[in-house]
Amino acid sequence: MTALVRNAVWWARDYLYAAVWQIRATLNRTDPQTFSEGDRTPIVILPGVYETWQFMYPLITAMHDRGHPVHVVQVLHHNRRPVDEAAARVIEYLRANGLRGCVLLAHSKGGLVGKRAMVIDAGDGRIARMLAVATPFGGSRYGRLMVLPSLRIFSPRSATIRTLAKEREANGRIVSVFGEFDPHIPEGSELAGAAKNVRLDTGGHFRVLADPRVIAELIALSEGDGSPNGQATP
Repeated sequence: MTALVRNAVWWARDYLYAAVWQIRATLNRTDPQTFSEGDRTPIVILPGVYETWQFMYPLITAMHDRGHPVHVVQVLHHNRRPVDEAAARVIEYLRANGLRGCVLLAHSKGGLVGKRAMVIDAGDGRIARMLAVATPFGGSRYGRLMVLPSLRIFSPRSATIRTLAKEREANGRIVSVFGEFDPHIPEGSELAGAAKNVRLDTGGHFRVLADPRVIAELIALSEGDGSPNGQATP
């Protein structure tokens, strides 16, 4: 199978996965407060743009079943707010709920929001680490073609991407997980100075959330010593 055909197959499977889980998210009426109890490290969910927390439901239930309180910042809703504003709302939520030592679980734009929140939180200790899945830390060339401001921020030339790139202190507490091919982020999601960059042996932007390595890395971050096991990419 050529790389072109392989990527096309991954792309098709990716959108099928996204369509299925968007439908499931629409039908899911579970109260997120159901998952906020637990005596282990708190997990805070940061979905991607136009996604709701239900899109990450399998990961949420898996961590809650392990005894972790899982928190959903409902004010983000579909995460269309500017990154700075969304990050400020995350910090407000953490303070209002007295959360400390949290691990952020972020997908796509959620990782940008999460990194900005870590910068704001520096010295406060409410956010310990973040697992970012398919996050455009360096932007995406497709962002330049978007009309909506909520999507144009992904351009590598946007003020959001360029400002976050200069904020390097938080990088050492971030594990970035991404596929070999991402139809939304052709540049990839490798983060310079990250605790670990994990390149999966599969492709996709959404479907990678279901890869077993994601939950393994999240467990390592939230239950280990802060030094996730496994092999980093070079």
